[in-house]
Amino acid sequence: MARPTPLPDTLHQLPFTVYASRALGVTEKRLRAQDLADGGRLIYLPKGQFLDLQSRARVLAAATPGAWVSHETAAELSLLGLPPWMDGETIHLSKPHELPRVRRAGVVGHRVRMIPGEIGQCDGIPISLPPRTWLDLAAVLPLKYVVAMGDQLIRIPLPQFEGRTEPYAYKDGLRLLIRQHPNMKGVEKARLALDEMRVGADSYPETFLRIAIMDAHLPEPELQVRLDPHDPWSPTADLGYRRFRIALQYDGGHHLSREQQSRDNRRDEAFISAGWSYFKVNADDLDEGFRGVISRVKGAKRRAA
Repeated sequence: MARPTPLPDTLHQLPFTVYASRALGVTEKRLRAQDLADGGRLIYLPKGQFLDLQSRARVLAAATPGAWVSHETAAELSLLGLPPWMDGETIHLSKPHELPRVRRAGVVGHRVRMIPGEIGQCDGIPISLPPRTWLDLAAVLPLKYVVAMGDQLIRIPLPQFEGRTEPYAYKDGLRLLIRQHPNMKGVEKARLALDEMRVGADSYPETFLRIAIMDAHLPEPELQVRLDPHDPWSPTADLGYRRFRIALQYDGGHHLSREQQSRDNRRDEAFISAGWSYFKVNADDLDEGFRGVISRVKGAKRRAA
């Protein structure tokens, strides 16, 4: 059996649309060769190759004129994150409300009212920008997750890790976004979340810890508590109470590296040596709703008062 003609370099490793193949002169006969699989309407892909979320989103958006990646898929690709119980594998595509909804296997289609400036690009993929993604998901997320995702929008990024220096959004901009979509499902929940959002939470668990502390009728904690507020190089804890010399640090998975543990140990020792009540919090505490941690914080606050 004759070997099929090699595909152009841009097509032989990733899924592609009929439109892309035609533009490169690939014949219909070549598309029927054994090394390609049917990826659905207007889509072909290398047979037996695993496709990650980004690859699937890219080709499905390209095969659907007028559509862009949105909702859960946009949250995953922009690294806003999703609750663990939410399906992040199904591709979500949106179209303007005057166009028909996307109907395709493996895709959830949405028809939405979109205002210019709410769609951008993620590595060449048309996608809802993070503020609009947050508003889209407000309808399906519990309130505390809407707050936590909102905290990720307004937090100060780490340029060395994220390649950006500005937050995805500011609270004033999000207020305007809400006003521009007064009839959108979930907008009231987004408005409530906006009041609870704070700059300084670097992860979802940090937000959940702050919410749990306030639900326990403790004062709202300060975020990013610097041991010496006058020294920009002083160690910083995730949240706490300077007045009571209480600090809390949530240790997520990235704290397991040797380099990170060394930095953490120096920070921990600095707070403890300065006489602060210092609490390390982790996923086990999150699973129990932070009840044990909050009990210990209340005890430390009583002793300091």
